[in-house]
Amino acid sequence: MTGAAGTVALLLAGGWPLALSLLWGVPSLRPRVSRLAPWAALPALLVSLFGAPGFTVDLSWLLFGARLGLTPTTQVFLFLTALIWTAAGIHWRTHRRDGDHCERFCVLWLLTLTGNLGLILALDVALFYTSFALMTFSAYGLIVHNGSEAARRAGRVYLVLGVIGESLILIGLLLAARATEAPLLPMLADLPDAIAGSEHRDLIMASLWLGFGVKAGLPLLHFSLPLAYAESPVPVAAALAGAMIKAGLLGWLVTLPLGAAGLQGWGWILLGTGLFATFAGALVGVQQSRPQLVLAYSSISQMGLISVALGAWMFEPALGPAMAAAITVYALHHALAKGALFLGIGVAHHRTRMPVMLWIGLAFPALALVGLMPSGLLAKGSLKNFAATGASLLDAFPQLPTLLALAAVGTSVLMARHFWLLRLDTGRDAAPPGGWHGWMLLTGASVFAVFLLPWWGVEGHWPDTVKSLFGIVWPVLLGVALSVVASRRLQPWPIPPGDVLVLLTPLPGLAVRAGRALGVTGPAARRLLRHWQARALARYMRADHRFGRFSEHLWRRDASLLFVLLLALVASIGALGFAR
Repeated sequence: MTGAAGTVALLLAGGWPLALSLLWGVPSLRPRVSRLAPWAALPALLVSLFGAPGFTVDLSWLLFGARLGLTPTTQVFLFLTALIWTAAGIHWRTHRRDGDHCERFCVLWLLTLTGNLGLILALDVALFYTSFALMTFSAYGLIVHNGSEAARRAGRVYLVLGVIGESLILIGLLLAARATEAPLLPMLADLPDAIAGSEHRDLIMASLWLGFGVKAGLPLLHFSLPLAYAESPVPVAAALAGAMIKAGLLGWLVTLPLGAAGLQGWGWILLGTGLFATFAGALVGVQQSRPQLVLAYSSISQMGLISVALGAWMFEPALGPAMAAAITVYALHHALAKGALFLGIGVAHHRTRMPVMLWIGLAFPALALVGLMPSGLLAKGSLKNFAATGASLLDAFPQLPTLLALAAVGTSVLMARHFWLLRLDTGRDAAPPGGWHGWMLLTGASVFAVFLLPWWGVEGHWPDTVKSLFGIVWPVLLGVALSVVASRRLQPWPIPPGDVLVLLTPLPGLAVRAGRALGVTGPAARRLLRHWQARALARYMRADHRFGRFSEHLWRRDASLLFVLLLALVASIGALGFAR
């Protein structure tokens, strides 16, 4: 892919969804745009298969300039993202109905896809962050699409955490850009070395780790994911869980100084949080009562395993090449399997004349996820290979291989719980024509797409001995046995979706239960709560009345002047910072 053809291909890969969203503004073109929107990721899919890493396109005419291109790693991410969005688009195309706010959904779909593809193709910091922010905020409209109270609540939580994450990412990128030799238009490839040598290294790494961790399901920043996955339309949930969650992982890969020396402390942090996410996600996930929620916590658990791999890479930089391949293989494997599982929920709701074939098909991505399909064998073998070759890491943490095996038990239990709940929701209505096509595409890819990895120059590690193969199989058997016992003997705990969000949200019911625990009756606790609420509301109204007159006068008369002064102040601070 060189010359004019390569330039056109890269521009179409990232710009075709954006062009369609702009053409939507022409009323006469809307029917055609609506028919093309589900297929908007096809140019990117073709570029991921036939593009060549290393070719770049400079867009110097943009405000800060921009550069598009591919690396071997981002080419795999582009493939999984474009394939999931295409399959989800097929599912959306066959299930959408008139009067279902299709126009709004179509535009937000295209804008979210533009951001998702743009951050993968971006080689510079400005385009990367702009695309990431576009993806984050456009996805809010997709999450709240059905307009229910639960969807709006999920959207609010997602938006609050999205703003926090974007702010942290912006802080980290600005500080990292300042540490480079070209602070006005730094390349992503320049950031890791600049961060490693910066005097603010730990602050930058913390900002980027936490900021991207909002999207990747980092512990205590994860609780928007279960709510969003459960309340979104099925194709949106598939895109969120399969493609957009990997945007956080890609952010870690392209910005953090993973191969730098002296980061053992950060290695321990990532190992600890990754293992916590792995086991906590499995523990909370098996208590859920909806298939979407089980899959959401499964994603948090699986991303925890990838965090463990990143922590091992930081702890022992010599593992770099093997770790890069293992993480890429695992990302492809998990993204396609999780996307197929989410689309499978939509397919399972419909009646079929071939229920046996349906359940066999639904089992394929689950078996891949636990490691009993080619993609799972390669992903699990690659991930466990570093644990066997990292001598320094094993000396410091000899329990790591055992913990990874137990994590696989948790994955098996989650998949068993998912199918146990899914059987209760099957066969409710008839499937529309073509309703299975997107799901079948992702199901086949979840099993066999890993054989394309050599095409991109990525080599995984297959289990090469009977012992290593048995190490993948026995956690699955143990997980199935535990699931059978638990289904007969145990009752799930009433852990609500979002888990820690309950502790962060002041619920009146929590106050009533606390009053009862202290010996205060329910009516007395409710009267006391209403009294506190009335006093707080009265104080708020008085303050709002006093400040409201001032703020209304300010924003009506002086808003434009204040905005200009604020921009000038920010520009001055930025200029002084870059000049130092």
